[in-house]
Amino acid sequence: MGKSLKKIGYSILAMVLLFMMFLLWYQWRYSMKVVIPYEVNATQADQKLLIATQGSVFKNTVTQGLVNYYQQDPIFVKVIDIGDLEKINPEDYTALVIIHTWENWKPPASVKSFIQKNEAQKNKLVVFTTSGEGNYKMENVDALTGESIIENAPVVVDKIISRLNPLLNPSN
Repeated sequence: MGKSLKKIGYSILAMVLLFMMFLLWYQWRYSMKVVIPYEVNATQADQKLLIATQGSVFKNTVTQGLVNYYQQDPIFVKVIDIGDLEKINPEDYTALVIIHTWENWKPPASVKSFIQKNEAQKNKLVVFTTSGEGNYKMENVDALTGESIIENAPVVVDKIISRLNPLLNPSN
């Protein structure tokens, strides 16, 4: 009986190790990359747009679409990683865009904290949340939602722009 218990124990241990290896692989494969911050146009512009995002092919495409749209206008655009939201004072910006992935059945902690701390500024906030099913979002946040399908990036850019334009009043 002792040998069979050892075999069962080793089998359970092997399954746990395999499961942990799968979780590590999944996290490595599907985790978001850190975004290197950059700025477009003069910081002295009257209109200022902050885009806080995560690094992925889809999110980079959406971010670049937004930057391309507004770079011809006299609008200062700053792009940062969502991990840097804690350093941001939303009062310094005319509009803010947050593009993030729904991770482990919840928003990233930096996004949730920023939105909760800046409830008074939510009228200048545009949130786009991606998830596998494309419909998850924070409670009490009027967020756009969708899946990270690269072919849909232009549609997402247009939806975000339609929410930003009333806030930024660009010349276009």
